[in-house]
Amino acid sequence: MSSRIERLQQTFDQLKIDAFLVSSEANLHYLTGMPAMAGDGYLLVLADSVYLITDARYQTAFNGQYDQDHLVITRDYLGAVCKIIAQTQTGVMGFEADLPYAAYSYLDEYLTSDLVGLPDVVDQLRITKSAEEIQRLRAAAQLADAGFEYVTSIVRPGMREIDVSNLLDAFMRSHGASNPSFTTIVLGGARAALPHGTASTAVLEAGQMVTLDFGYFVNDYTADMTRTFALGTPDAKLKTAYQAVQQAQQAVIDHVQAGANSADLDAAGRDLLTKAGYGPAFNHGMGHGIGLAIHEGPLISKNTNNVLVANSVVTVEPGVYFPDLGGIRIEDDVLVTATGHERLTQATRNLLIL
Repeated sequence: MSSRIERLQQTFDQLKIDAFLVSSEANLHYLTGMPAMAGDGYLLVLADSVYLITDARYQTAFNGQYDQDHLVITRDYLGAVCKIIAQTQTGVMGFEADLPYAAYSYLDEYLTSDLVGLPDVVDQLRITKSAEEIQRLRAAAQLADAGFEYVTSIVRPGMREIDVSNLLDAFMRSHGASNPSFTTIVLGGARAALPHGTASTAVLEAGQMVTLDFGYFVNDYTADMTRTFALGTPDAKLKTAYQAVQQAQQAVIDHVQAGANSADLDAAGRDLLTKAGYGPAFNHGMGHGIGLAIHEGPLISKNTNNVLVANSVVTVEPGVYFPDLGGIRIEDDVLVTATGHERLTQATRNLLIL
């Protein structure tokens, strides 16, 4: 974790700060190695030192990582932050822009240094993955492939959406996943026109198209994969649209490489869908980064201007949705390399008619 903290410290001059307060769950996890710490303390990073401010529940876990001066055990987290800033005569402290207002109000009242809110400081560092992080993301993607293969082997008309979700959950956990990174989406028929609908007690019927969107953590890192398949012969309109979505997704993936612009990537797929007559039916972004969280930078959409960097992992997920009929989405996890890309999720993207 020390190299990650050093990378953060190296941003201080450019940001014109002397310290940075880390509070968000994924960023605390990234810099301390401990998941689910949000609300249980802060990491205060100074230019030449770092303090973990937390309570006695974490003392044993961190005793070997921080000495007694830099592991601050207290229940008065913000009071400890103010005390350290005063003792070190720190001039300007940055903080994460999503810090709760109550915490900001306290710091604004009692902190001796200047305060500046800075969005996406650690988040930006997290975009570029280490070799170990890529290995974990690769493992999560491989398990996602296995999960999709399992679902298509057991799903049948008459099952409820929630039955499919629960069976997938049991499979993923029994094969090495810790927990889902979001509520699994299983949507049949007209319900698949809801891009973020979740599995319900609705019964899957013969002839329906079914959208399955899921992600599970493996060793703290998550995959994110979507497939749409048919339970018997699907509606001709949906079958034709499926081919357009598949082509659009491949067009975007073909353009993924370090240096590619996110808006250009979005356009590579969106323009194809628009020319095919599906422009209004595609109502969300083209993708996003993944890692310790299901949604990380960079965002890939028509309204962004991000540049892809090598050793990042992004999703590519075009979709089209027809109210009262259904929807199609295909999503894969793609590793960005210096010269191109590698598709980490390998499950077939051809339309399966089960």
